[in-house]
Amino acid sequence: MRQAFAHEAVVVMDPGDDIRAPGAAITVALCGHWEHRSPCPLAPHHTDAQRSGTRVRLRVLFASEPATVADVRTRIEQALSESALTGPDGMTTHWRLLNAQPSTVRPSEAEHAEQLIQS
Repeated sequence: MRQAFAHEAVVVMDPGDDIRAPGAAITVALCGHWEHRSPCPLAPHHTDAQRSGTRVRLRVLFASEPATVADVRTRIEQALSESALTGPDGMTTHWRLLNAQPSTVRPSEAEHAEQLIQS
């Protein structure tokens, strides 16, 4: 049975770069492409990105079978370690991964987590 999990990361990006690109890279790593039919094949997920200067804090909330959590986390970190994504417009966004680590699901995320579990 799926459970909800969270993962956090911080990347450095130029101020004008699209902060959605690292999340799209995560989606590619988990789903094969940023545009795909529901449900996500490995782990339904949502990535939130918040910019503070050149640093972007990413928080990934995902639902997974406990047996695949390590694989999901590895894919998230590998996607962020690749440090670039070329979008549908042909523009490549670059970033540098500073850190990434598992986190816990926050009480304020419980409803969203449940939606991911059920999807």
